[in-house]
Amino acid sequence: MSVPDGDVPIPPVVRELAGSEKIEPVWSNELGGLTFRLGRERYIKWTPAETSIDLKEEARRLKWVIRYSPVPKVLESGSDRSGSWMITEALPWESAVADRWFADPARAVRAAATGLRAFHDAVPVEQCPFDWSVRTRVGDRDLPVDPPSIDRLVVCHGDACMPNTLIADDGSWAAHVDMGTMGVADRWADLAPAIWSIEYNFGRNYREAFLDAYGVELDRERLDYYLWLWEST
Repeated sequence: MSVPDGDVPIPPVVRELAGSEKIEPVWSNELGGLTFRLGRERYIKWTPAETSIDLKEEARRLKWVIRYSPVPKVLESGSDRSGSWMITEALPWESAVADRWFADPARAVRAAATGLRAFHDAVPVEQCPFDWSVRTRVGDRDLPVDPPSIDRLVVCHGDACMPNTLIADDGSWAAHVDMGTMGVADRWADLAPAIWSIEYNFGRNYREAFLDAYGVELDRERLDYYLWLWEST
């Protein structure tokens, strides 16, 4: 995921849904997915049909989890031949990779850690209708190694990287975004990509700070396994 560089083609459905509002590209990903800000109050996420990603699934997850943890409110979702789209309310906070938090990485890392722990503690596993287990992620493929035993079963964010963490002005965690693969799994399925993202954005010196703020000791076996799984799926 990155900030779009240069001119970004705006899908016709995005222009139609924006109406007279200003359209500002804010994110793009390697699959061709795009996120735009519409005016001051809304965001629209769009993904092309060839990715086989249906944003209605993310909309379902957001509508369910919002009762337990702060996430964007879904206003509309749909699809056409070009792809699928979802409109959410804008939240009044910045991503953990915004310039102000790059200048204060210690606070950004702490916010990411405490926010992820709050999410894991607040969202009930027993009520969650979504699964993100190893078997669900790999399907019928043979695994080169057996997964480690479950450390703690939680409802995982599914992409707990720094860009998907929103931080309030006082440096505290505020909300999460991008919940397309949210589901029940071992917490290390979230911790591993979160640690990778922190090291990618802020350097390896912040790994221990993240683990301390989350409240867990480094588990090398689970970290390595779930990094491999994240990169493979």
